[in-house]
Amino acid sequence: MKPNIALVIGDPAGVGPELVVKLLADGTAVQRANIFVIGNRASLGDAEQVTGIALNLATVAEGDIGHRDFDVPVLLAWQGIDTPGFARGRADAANGKFMIDMLTLGARLTHARKTDALCFAPLNKGALRAGGMQQQDELRWFEDLLDCHNYTGELNVLDTLWTSRVTSHVALKDVSALLTPEGVADAANLITESLKASGKAAPRVAVCGLNPHNGDNGNYGTEEIDIIAPGVALAQSRGIAVDGPFPADTIFVRAKNGHYDGIVTMYHDQGQIAMKLMGFERGVTVQGGLPIPVTTPAHGTAYDIAGQGVANVGATLNAFNLACRMGSHRAVTTN
Repeated sequence: MKPNIALVIGDPAGVGPELVVKLLADGTAVQRANIFVIGNRASLGDAEQVTGIALNLATVAEGDIGHRDFDVPVLLAWQGIDTPGFARGRADAANGKFMIDMLTLGARLTHARKTDALCFAPLNKGALRAGGMQQQDELRWFEDLLDCHNYTGELNVLDTLWTSRVTSHVALKDVSALLTPEGVADAANLITESLKASGKAAPRVAVCGLNPHNGDNGNYGTEEIDIIAPGVALAQSRGIAVDGPFPADTIFVRAKNGHYDGIVTMYHDQGQIAMKLMGFERGVTVQGGLPIPVTTPAHGTAYDIAGQGVANVGATLNAFNLACRMGSHRAVTTN
């Protein structure tokens, strides 16, 4: 059977519903998975109008999940299905609470193995916080919802190249003090296991240095010598196929040319700038380390173009396809 994918429409005030409608109109999507859309009729209907795409989604009950394959995408019947539409381009408590409710349902369905993976369209963090999310980001929220105590981290994916981070949403001035050999090894393990969960049997991982020219043997900083290299050695002692540290301004060239499948970066923008320059409209974010596969486009809600029908569906399609791969791998390895 095809994997079952919970597909959340994202922020209804942004381009999420439009992206979901465009994804569902792509005939290849339904060939890859049974797609259970979590959203409201009003937002999806509005998205159909602005994109010029007519889907006419049938609704199914939660009890229908897992019993048969569907040859068309379907809208899941849930408590929020008839929620009225939302004003475009506004981050407030109403759309924030609605997003939290959709994510909660999608995560719980996937945790219960009714669906194999969760894919959600872009969210707005300001709206989420206004709607009641107290954690710093969606990943920490998922941790609490799923009672997850694993090492977790946000992973970014562009085609076949993945990145993980030792530090993430912190001030740049704090990065050095937050680096530890254990953190480097954990980030290397996270990206390795996540690549395996996507079907890559033997991932090859590289680790970035922190300082210009990889510290130049201590002339421009000693984090490479004191922290990062010991972290690489620790990861290797745990059986992880990892090399480094390498200068951050050259390792992405080698990885892009096929030498590595994943790169461990030291801070948020060290990897994000490179990945988004290589393919802003194709990038995917994976919520790594959770007990369920969770993917989303790496771009935001694009309030400025919401309602115009011009949002590029490329990253959403990639996020969906990756959710299908990870969901299929999960089903195979646990059955």
